[in-house]
Amino acid sequence: MDSIKLKNIRLYAYHGCLDEEGHIGSDYIVNLKVKVDLTPASLSDSLSETVDYVELQNIVRNEMAVRSKLLEHVAQRIMNSVLDQVKLVNKVEVTVAKKNPPIGGDVAEVSVTMKKKR
Repeated sequence: MDSIKLKNIRLYAYHGCLDEEGHIGSDYIVNLKVKVDLTPASLSDSLSETVDYVELQNIVRNEMAVRSKLLEHVAQRIMNSVLDQVKLVNKVEVTVAKKNPPIGGDVAEVSVTMKKKR
């Protein structure tokens, strides 16, 4: 199975368990990988035969705009939306990373990675 990746999508969002995180927000990085058969598109050179990167980016941006307490919840919503909206996708993997998390230590980021298939 072939894949399409969107690497290091940078966003500012308001996720977290602390009330302050809902007001202040944080920087996030999202990586998305979808598994899809790219053979038809490689032969036809037609966008209608593949997954549109813009559509994937919009899904990530829309789901990241909805506040959640947990990164796991955001990741699950992204995966569900990709599978619901992009019928050519057979499997999706997403990593959501929060930069400089407020955890009382010098940590560059925390992240969750989740996978889901049809």
